[in-house]
Amino acid sequence: MSQTSEATRTSEVLLDDLVDEPADEETVLILAGTEAGERLDKWLAAQLPDHSRSEIQRWIDAGRVTSRGRALKASYRVAAGDEITVEVPEPEDYAVEPEPISLDVLYEDASLLVINKPAGMVVHPAAGNGHGTLVNAVLYHCPDLEGVGAVHRPGIVHRLDKDTSGVILVAKNDAAHRALQAQFRARAVHKTYLALVHGWPQPPRGEINAPIGRDPRHRQRMSVVSATQGRAATTRYEVVGYYRGARKEEIYALVACHPLTGRTHQIRVHLAYVKHPIVGDEVYGGQRKSPPGCPRQFLHAERIRFRLPGIGEEAEFVAPLPADLRSVLDGLQGES
Repeated sequence: MSQTSEATRTSEVLLDDLVDEPADEETVLILAGTEAGERLDKWLAAQLPDHSRSEIQRWIDAGRVTSRGRALKASYRVAAGDEITVEVPEPEDYAVEPEPISLDVLYEDASLLVINKPAGMVVHPAAGNGHGTLVNAVLYHCPDLEGVGAVHRPGIVHRLDKDTSGVILVAKNDAAHRALQAQFRARAVHKTYLALVHGWPQPPRGEINAPIGRDPRHRQRMSVVSATQGRAATTRYEVVGYYRGARKEEIYALVACHPLTGRTHQIRVHLAYVKHPIVGDEVYGGQRKSPPGCPRQFLHAERIRFRLPGIGEEAEFVAPLPADLRSVLDGLQGES
């Protein structure tokens, strides 16, 4: 099944902040100006609400904000149609400290950790959120990890949303980090997610091809956009179970999703796009009511298959569906 859509761009993200793409050290945003006459620093502060205006001014002073290769000043007046590139550096004003946080380790060798991440845990620190992350826990587990990859996300080669549970890889040395990143870039890492969605998808097995980019109206969200405005994104899916709730109209399907690309919120955006949003997804699920007892978005990274760095053998690791999501299914009536 192929899906396409058109939208008017106000911003496009060309970066790997994407859930399952390798993590580089810089983020590059390309923003298209829509309101002429506003000061650059003020306009960027509105476009990038997670960063202060003073922080943005420092980037401008350092030459990190450009238009077609020309460095801009804070006083520059944004013109309609401007394409402004912002290089967002790794934050340097905090240290990442090891913390004695329990980890569910599925596999470990000299090069690699395979971890079953719980829901609610952020993968790596960011400014204002420097504690309680997977990286803090991993640094305590592996003190020698510091310096592998990016400064504030050592060992991290791909990511999961905070509220997505499941299997994630952490490299323990530079060679393993490079090898895993290469496999992700070559699309040689095969991932399976389990999602409970509203409705029963038709056909029950298919492929969603729809470019994903920043939502032009809601910058904190992603959305399906035109091919020229977003990045290609493909998700294969198959229904593995049908369920009913207490009322006739409450029907759900457990879907196995196989993302062939790794765009930000890809599975969530694609399933919402085909009118089967994930149960409990407060961002992309609209006003649909979740089954009783659903504690979060029902999305779990169940398994991953790749070649072990340093060994070369193909391996697959499975993170069982956690108890909180299993209880949601137990409260529904299965359909044969």
